[in-house]
Amino acid sequence: QVQLVESGGGLVQAGGSLRLSCAASGGTFTTYVVGWFRHVPGEEKEREFVASTNWSGRATLYSDSVKGRFTITRDNDKRTVSLEMNSLKSEDSAVYYCAATTLGWDVEYIGKSRHYDSWGQGTQVTVSS
Repeated sequence: QVQLVESGGGLVQAGGSLRLSCAASGGTFTTYVVGWFRHVPGEEKEREFVASTNWSGRATLYSDSVKGRFTITRDNDKRTVSLEMNSLKSEDSAVYYCAATTLGWDVEYIGKSRHYDSWGQGTQVTVSS
């Protein structure tokens, strides 16, 4: 089972940028689809899908709310997946989680948190307006 650790969160002004990183250990990294989700603490709803990438990094999927502003990339040699976030808005404020699954690249399911079975602890992103 892969272990995931996120980093790079912080406080940024609206319109600014942040780069999140997810470092993986254990498991065979290239067998995993890796995604980013976010959740606002205290909100009674499921973690929101942000972006995902397949094993090679050549296939990606984004939520409509971040498309064109966020970019997910993957470095299999370094066992990392990054999320470059630009033009940040206050509504992007949340705890961001990295998640991984070996269930494959199926666009019907990769946007759903239940498709993933390994999760990091999360990193807080706060965008001030």
